[in-house]
Amino acid sequence: MTRSGAALVMLLVGLGALGDPAPLREQARIEYLIASVELMHDVQFIRNGSSYDAHAAADHMRRKLRIAGSRVRSAEDFIRYCASVSSVTGRPYQVRFADGHVEPAATLLSRKLAEFDRTHPPSNAAGH
Repeated sequence: MTRSGAALVMLLVGLGALGDPAPLREQARIEYLIASVELMHDVQFIRNGSSYDAHAAADHMRRKLRIAGSRVRSAEDFIRYCASVSSVTGRPYQVRFADGHVEPAATLLSRKLAEFDRTHPPSNAAGH
């Protein structure tokens, strides 16, 4: 993620862009996932057999996050409830890359979350 993207994540977290349900660190982790998806212009996100671009996929995740409300307390909850499976059909979301390979969205998002955690270790100053 670029510096401007990281700054955007922190600004959104500071403004409470995701609402109250998740602690600030989890909000930052979740917004990082959504922003990462939105910046992936060379992939298609497959939901219930239809393909969507990165912007549409990110918008869908934001809608599902709003609907999920306080049920989402962590980035792992976000992946589980909002970004990896259709709540209508139960079918897993998939990601098709430019080279043609397809993988579950949950796999991609878990990898992105690990990337965030490696580059943004938790602060121990607040006793977390």
